[in-house]
Amino acid sequence: MGTMITFKRPDGKTLQGYLSEPEPGSATNAPGVVVLQEWWGLNDQIRGVADRLSAAGFRALVPDLFRGKSTVEEAEAKHLMTELNFGEAATQDVRGAMQHLKSASAKVGCVGFCMGGALTLLAAVNDPELDAAVTFYGFPPLEYVDASKIKIPVLGHWATQDDFFSIENVEQLEAKLRAAGVSHEFHRYLARHAFANEEAVGTGRIAQTQYDPVWARQAWDRTFTFLAKHLMRS
Repeated sequence: MGTMITFKRPDGKTLQGYLSEPEPGSATNAPGVVVLQEWWGLNDQIRGVADRLSAAGFRALVPDLFRGKSTVEEAEAKHLMTELNFGEAATQDVRGAMQHLKSASAKVGCVGFCMGGALTLLAAVNDPELDAAVTFYGFPPLEYVDASKIKIPVLGHWATQDDFFSIENVEQLEAKLRAAGVSHEFHRYLARHAFANEEAVGTGRIAQTQYDPVWARQAWDRTFTFLAKHLMRS
């Protein structure tokens, strides 16, 4: 289990986040991973993602992008996301989390989901502290992805039946990365949006989302392999 901490952004302002670390003695010089939430906020589900990463030997930090707010309602989630300044979040909140982890970890990656996946790619463009990036079914408007500035490996998990991030735009994103020579690994799953979120049940919240335990496990297996390769090896 983790704990809430306070850390500094590059501009000196402070931000809270949920930090989950490996058990004492279980890992030496553990690499760090910044975990970026979906639009629901810093809830129990995303804390569980951080705990999953720490159980695998990573120091995982979830910055509280919504400043203590979270919701289970789609309309409120959309409102919170709309109010978020993505540029500032990527270059201040997310980068501050990376810098905090780098104070004790030689390498730091970033794993984001949906909205957090979009921020992960923005961080890959803008944040020099980042060593590897993983996005689950999320990317920003493609005009904001200057692939020439991405110098780290990128792993992407995409749902072919995603109503929010179309697979056609994924093709365009991959073409941009390929043209810029970015080391990347994209995987496509016959699934709906949020297929790795255990709370996405296709009813109540958003009908277009659906958890798929089989695809989620495969995506996580690939994620752990990718992070181990790029963060745990010198």
